Amino acid sequence: MTEKIGVLGKKSPQRTGVERVVNAPLPTVYGKFQAVGYLDHDRGDEQVALVYGDLGTDDVLIRLHSECLTGDAFGSQHCECGDQLDAALRAVVAEGAGVVVYLRGHEGRGIGLLAKLRAMALQAEGLDTVEANLALGLPVDARDYGVAARILDDLGVKSVRLMSNNPRKREALVNHGIDVAEQVPLLIPPCENNITYLRTKRERLDHHLPHLDAVVSSS
Repeated sequence: MTEKIGVLGKKSPQRTGVERVVNAPLPTVYGKFQAVGYLDHDRGDEQVALVYGDLGTDDVLIRLHSECLTGDAFGSQHCECGDQLDAALRAVVAEGAGVVVYLRGHEGRGIGLLAKLRAMALQAEGLDTVEANLALGLPVDARDYGVAARILDDLGVKSVRLMSNNPRKREALVNHGIDVAEQVPLLIPPCENNITYLRTKRERLDHHLPHLDAVVSSS
């Protein structure tokens, strides 16, 4: 742990890790959640977990949702992120208990908002989402899920049913000590604007998207 000099010249430890800061009721159109706010001292990001019901410790239904301003807030059809967030919140309420961890700092698979928009501009010119990131000299996926695992630890969750089509999320949680009892598909019907993007996620990023088969066979 590094140290910093305080205003009076005394050394004080610099905080590291993930700290729970606040727990506030959050009524939503889906149901009444608890918004549990965290500060990631290592990265400086503010994070939030939306908790519904009494979680218990085992086989908790969860979603690790990467921040996506264009999809979550603006309803972009370039991706399926907004629809996935909506479906995950509805699923947690239907289950009676669960967590949606909203991961800030994950915009554009970790490259940031402006870089994501530049990548989207390249995709409009014919590159796929992987090629666009690489053309910008950026990683294809720079996301880290360590903070999500620490949040689940803090909530007392030991094993999860993970709502995701991305096998890398499962691997990351397991590597960080969270048992994944089941990976629950979160399949959103494709549209004309995102079918190429979704195919790329399946073919180049190994996402499990079997519902695209019918679309591919009829195209």
